[in-house]
Amino acid sequence: MDWKRNIISDANDILDVLRATKSIAVLGIKPESHDGQPAFYVPAHMAAAGYEVIPVPVYFPEATEILGRKVFRSIQEIGRQVDMVNVFRRPNDIDQHVDDILAAKPKSVWFQLGIRNDAAAQRLAEAGIKVVQDRCLMVEEGRLSR
Repeated sequence: MDWKRNIISDANDILDVLRATKSIAVLGIKPESHDGQPAFYVPAHMAAAGYEVIPVPVYFPEATEILGRKVFRSIQEIGRQVDMVNVFRRPNDIDQHVDDILAAKPKSVWFQLGIRNDAAAQRLAEAGIKVVQDRCLMVEEGRLSR
């Protein structure tokens, strides 16, 4: 299979990814104390839109719940398939999470607006995972609901 087909940038393909998504593990989510930052308000929006949001903060070891949901410390720790991993990490910090994401086998991985890591995206795409880079999940979900 040509892995490049799993790198999603077309608007219709992005909407297809969203339509196939019910559960979203948010890697790098921030707690309510950071409610003015995208790593909190984007997942909050997605939860309000009806998606199951599963918090996976990288920092904030004291956090046991975010958005009223149990916190996990890795994607694999969730212990079941999730449809999407939404990534709020600096591009250079993504590589350390790729093996964890691959082991969890989500349908898609979404790098938020301003986040692009082509090498990580290729590894994920080669494993059959759809990858969206440098797009805001909240904005694209808003287009879906129009």
